[in-house]
Amino acid sequence: KEPYEIALISEYLPPALDDATLDGLIDEAVAQTGAASPRDIGKVMGALGPRVKGRADMGEVSRRVKARLS
Repeated sequence: KEPYEIALISEYLPPALDDATLDGLIDEAVAQTGAASPRDIGKVMGALGPRVKGRADMGEVSRRVKARLS
């Protein structure tokens, strides 16, 4: 059981993105930026940041983008 404070704060946070939605957003950002190799990770992360911030772990997003571009 999570502490009361975390439960309370969680009510006001935006819902976390599920894996399928996150992968779809990554695919859209790759297409939008024309990214084709790992050198383009920064462009993709820049496009994704505002769309996923606070709704996904950015470390996980970075790992998925890196895997997608490798």
